[in-house]
Amino acid sequence: MAEASVPLQISTLPNAPGVYQYYDKDGKLLYVGKAKDLKKRVNSYFTKQHDNARTRLLVRRIQDIKHIVVATETDALLLENNLIKKYQPKYNVMLKDDKSYPWICIKNERFPRVFPTRRFIKDGSEYFGPYTSMKTVHTLLDLIKGLYPLRTCNYDLAEEKIRADKYKVCLEYHLGNCAGPCEGLHSEKSYNENIDAIRNIIKGNFKESLGNFKNQMKNFAEDLQFEDAQRVKEKIDVLENYQVKSTVVNPKINNVDVFSIVSDEGYAYVNYLQLSFGSIIRSNTLEIKKKLEETDKQLLELAVVELRQRFNSQCKELYVPFKIEVEQGVKLHIPQVGDKKKILDMSIRNAKYYRMERFKQAKIVDPDRHEKRIMAQMKKDLRLSEEPRHIECFDNSNIQGTNPVAACVVFKNGKPSKKDYRKFNIKTVEGPDDFASMEEVVYRRYKRLKEEEQPLPQLIIIDGGKGQLSSSLKALDKLELRGKIAIVGIAKRLEELFYPDDPIPLYLDKKSETLKIIQQLRNEAHRFGITFHRDKRSKEALESGLESISGIGEKTIVELLKKFKSTKRIEKASFEDLANVVGASRAKKIVTYFQK
Repeated sequence: MAEASVPLQISTLPNAPGVYQYYDKDGKLLYVGKAKDLKKRVNSYFTKQHDNARTRLLVRRIQDIKHIVVATETDALLLENNLIKKYQPKYNVMLKDDKSYPWICIKNERFPRVFPTRRFIKDGSEYFGPYTSMKTVHTLLDLIKGLYPLRTCNYDLAEEKIRADKYKVCLEYHLGNCAGPCEGLHSEKSYNENIDAIRNIIKGNFKESLGNFKNQMKNFAEDLQFEDAQRVKEKIDVLENYQVKSTVVNPKINNVDVFSIVSDEGYAYVNYLQLSFGSIIRSNTLEIKKKLEETDKQLLELAVVELRQRFNSQCKELYVPFKIEVEQGVKLHIPQVGDKKKILDMSIRNAKYYRMERFKQAKIVDPDRHEKRIMAQMKKDLRLSEEPRHIECFDNSNIQGTNPVAACVVFKNGKPSKKDYRKFNIKTVEGPDDFASMEEVVYRRYKRLKEEEQPLPQLIIIDGGKGQLSSSLKALDKLELRGKIAIVGIAKRLEELFYPDDPIPLYLDKKSETLKIIQQLRNEAHRFGITFHRDKRSKEALESGLESISGIGEKTIVELLKKFKSTKRIEKASFEDLANVVGASRAKKIVTYFQK
């Protein structure tokens, strides 16, 4: 497909957090930005009047837009920073310096300190982050210090120095912020247990800490130490109210290529992320048109070679969703849990967004391709022998048992064909009998199509479960059409699809386009049938002459007709019989009206 125009690219951007990149006509990167909502942010560049001449010049030069979807706005900021530092775009003057974002460091030492830093030193210490601002770091550290006593001094707390009484406790000890490890008042084992809990809190895992605090509170309460129990309860409240919303990527993940794939009947989409020290430095999605029935494994192997050559990647470790063949010397990893799985999920999410974006663009600029893809997908999902280019859906309407009617809606090439919609008054069925009514309308519909030699649909959808489907099959049997037209029933509650002679229903993916089209058909048939039913009911109510009675509305008239069947019987009914249906007040008005 030809390169999409900028307005088209904007119209198909997702409403999700991420990073956008602007390119000029020569493919040179002009600008990298972040957004909480990609579509709104990028659209603002082209719809607002910009006071800044530099911004106006940038907008005039934009010829292509690319984007990377991430989980949160925090991740978008970190990714934006990485890309700006790597590529130094002309219009990103504010972030071209060497400013780095803050980390939380757990120092590699006895009785480790926990503190913020902007320097990443390879000395065996643990680093968590990076974070979007120092304010976020201080908020998290204040939480940690409120929960666990930690030292802030930079003394060398070697065991022999503590034993020699080299240090004395400071003001932090007297304020209750430190438990005094410098004088041996806080054991190394207990201190390290606190550090383990702090690691979990930084990663957003509060389960262990909450469990420990709840046990402490329970023990204090059992020993009648209610003040201590209250202090622990306050810590529990703080932990439960605090939520870490940004995903922390492990900085130990270095020089890794991440690949994922999503595919449909005609195309596959492979996303490539390159990571360095836990940060994304490159993202690209490759669209591959299938020629034959290639598997995802074959396509991913092809894409890995292509993308690594294109970007000259020397990474020796790959994260992929399933096992593939790779070149010698490259380690393959299939993440199942943890930070590595989060990165792979991010790659999959990017591939899915790219696929949806291409679908939207194709629907606009290449509707034939869009229709072919939808029809091929429906044929596969519904196990049909041919593409359902012509679909008809039936629904019955007999609200409150009155005026039974039915509707037939028609979709051609996945779109409503309203000129082909048909309404049916139920003629041969007495009372609210859905099964018999369905049999009647299906028979009448296809008897007429046969007599007029009109084209038959490839698929019939019956709004209802096994009962309505069985009734429809009786009609097709009478017309000798069974087996010539595919027919399924859809049950409302669980969106189950029933097939003739198959007791086990089919369940489609709730997000699949096939199910969405079937739901659209069912909803359209319901809407069309309800509208027809209401029009008929209102007409009958008006034609009854009862509408001229003051204080008697359409709903009341429908109730009366449902009970007494005709205006003449209502006129002859006793006051008591009328009152049982519509109440004494309205019954009096009706009796008075007919007496006059």
